[in-house]
Amino acid sequence: MKTVNNLDEDAPPPATLDVVSEKPGHSRDASPDARCPRRAPRQEARKLDPERSCRLLLEAALDEFAAKGFAGARVQDIADRAGVNKQLIAYYFGGKEGLWNELSRRWAEREASFNQPDAPLDEVMVHYLHDALDDPRGSRLNAWVGLTGGEPEAGREDLSDLERRKAAGEIGEELDTGAVLLLLMGAVAAPVVTPHMVRSVLGMDPQSPEFREFYTEQLRRIVRRLG
Repeated sequence: MKTVNNLDEDAPPPATLDVVSEKPGHSRDASPDARCPRRAPRQEARKLDPERSCRLLLEAALDEFAAKGFAGARVQDIADRAGVNKQLIAYYFGGKEGLWNELSRRWAEREASFNQPDAPLDEVMVHYLHDALDDPRGSRLNAWVGLTGGEPEAGREDLSDLERRKAAGEIGEELDTGAVLLLLMGAVAAPVVTPHMVRSVLGMDPQSPEFREFYTEQLRRIVRRLG
């Protein structure tokens, strides 16, 4: 985690901020053009770097959500991880739910960058797998949500891409795309949320390069069999 100067806990939110914001989930990437919602500044506030503060808060929120789930994560703990005043969460994001929504937006952007229509399904799933192995926080967050609930309401999953792939022959006619999606999501998350089963079933360390190479190739073969 990056080191920042702690702010006085009683200090008010920053004043002269011309804020541009920054996105689930699982993404940890921060970009200069990310957006923070504009809010009316307070006269007595001190000037801060808004992009840096937003980035640190989003990283801290992802850490907390992955460790405790949405329901279990506390605003104060997120602020403590980020090393900033907790008032900045409301100032930039409108509260804990705003952090969740911004992380979800970022993940959707990241997902769109590699889940391209012309990419074979097995390559797309390998990208999901490597993303989860490189940064397991998204998979852990989803596991917590399933166990504890309490997350902001989300819309129904869009299956149009899998329906298109089914029409193109990448998924068998007899297979339901929703069931396929659940199967693939489980295959990607398993090494992260059930590492003990990887050791028990395969006798391999789920964090080892050997497992990564083996499981990547097996996932490719399984996905190809779907067609």
